[in-house]
Amino acid sequence: MTHVVLEACIRCKYTDCVDVCPVDAFREGPNMLVIDPDDCIDCAVCVPECPVEAIVHEDDVPARQLAFIRLNAELAKRWPTIVRSKSALPDADQWAQVTDKLPHLDRGQPHRKAPEP
Repeated sequence: MTHVVLEACIRCKYTDCVDVCPVDAFREGPNMLVIDPDDCIDCAVCVPECPVEAIVHEDDVPARQLAFIRLNAELAKRWPTIVRSKSALPDADQWAQVTDKLPHLDRGQPHRKAPEP
């Protein structure tokens, strides 16, 4: 079993959960995090760290968000591991209580800073 990042993370990407994960199971996309089900050890230490309550056990995923189980597994294969917290997205607080955010999910690679000259 595993934990799953749900829709509430989209356009927020708070990373408080990353620092407490003992196995580096989080993956970072442009505007969301996901959990790699192959790495997650089901310890649940990340759950209380999420300020928008976007992390739940796989058995507790709401029916209307069941697709996020598959989505976490799919995107975890493409996105890089994140091992340290960083600032949330600039407008995260405005998006924190918005629902039905799946159309806003950016499935691309995380945006990287250009190397400094």
